[in-house]
Amino acid sequence: MNNSNYFFKCSICEFRTCPSSDKLNCPDCHSPFDVNYISLEDAKIKLNSIKIPLPINSASIVSLGEGNTPTIKLDNLSDKLEIKLSTKLEYFNPTGSFKDRGSSIMISCLKKAGIKEIAEDSSGNAGASISAYSSKAQIRSHIFAPSSAPTAKINQIKVYGANTYLVEGPRDQATIEAITFAENHGVTYASHNLSPYFIEGTKIFGYEIFRDFYDSENFPEHIILPVGNGSLFLGVLKSFHELFLDNKIHKIPKIHAVQTESIQPIYSTIFKTDWNPVNQTKTIAGGIAVATPPRLNQIVKELQQNDGTCEIVSEKEIIEWQLALANQEGLYIEPTSAAAFAGISKLIESKVIQKGASVLIPSTGIGLKDLSPI
Repeated sequence: MNNSNYFFKCSICEFRTCPSSDKLNCPDCHSPFDVNYISLEDAKIKLNSIKIPLPINSASIVSLGEGNTPTIKLDNLSDKLEIKLSTKLEYFNPTGSFKDRGSSIMISCLKKAGIKEIAEDSSGNAGASISAYSSKAQIRSHIFAPSSAPTAKINQIKVYGANTYLVEGPRDQATIEAITFAENHGVTYASHNLSPYFIEGTKIFGYEIFRDFYDSENFPEHIILPVGNGSLFLGVLKSFHELFLDNKIHKIPKIHAVQTESIQPIYSTIFKTDWNPVNQTKTIAGGIAVATPPRLNQIVKELQQNDGTCEIVSEKEIIEWQLALANQEGLYIEPTSAAAFAGISKLIESKVIQKGASVLIPSTGIGLKDLSPI
């Protein structure tokens, strides 16, 4: 796929190449690629009432109505925590999670490139999203998911017509099976974890935050995200870097990552803990149950360069916060999203977040598709 407005650049080293749907890793250092624009202004299209640089024009976007999700204040928790807390309801997206943002742009680019069949691995939400958008684009999809994924998520993948494969073992085993299948059957491995196009979709989240808070005194000073493979984390950071380069903002919010005690590759890399992927245990937060994220080095680099930090939370804390959001704010969010909320207390306790600060946490997915906390 060729476009004069952008190119692929390695997320770690300086290697550059022409964009193509079959290029996922740098040949020099084997890190994933990112989309880089020759001119931010020339690449902009109008989407959701804002102009965003994207690798595809608006007429070619495969859409199910994603984006434009509401942002609401969490008054009860704000009073309790003594901060200004808000959430963006990403479960209002068509398949119930933020993943629809990335799927829309990635599938659009693959369709434009003439791709007819793909393989993908997912813990649930991304698989459902990609199978839905593939259906819309008339692309045949093969989705590999861990057998431990919630039944509701597996059924959602199937209902869109995807060929669904349940894989025994940890989440990373589904990745191995998907790659092997793609190689053996000559289909495109459309990994939402590796695809530069997927991040171009998730960055729209950040542009909407900018639009929603532009004239507000409560523009987020901190954004807290649950991070597994990091597609939303990297997308949000990219959006704010582009807005900074475009002179739209003068300061980038501090963006923090939250992982679980049982699966903590980012936290362990930063703080040199003795956690080992071999000894990983199960977590209720399936969306971030990723022991070996392919963009690990990029995530750590971005955290350190942008004054963000990483916290880990327990299973007990995740369930407590999932119930707190339901009981105190009327929101039924997935455990993965609750993990990010569980990180607030620790960030306040460590004084990373000061009292009175403006904080935003996305409700990344709806609780109806996941394990119940009661």
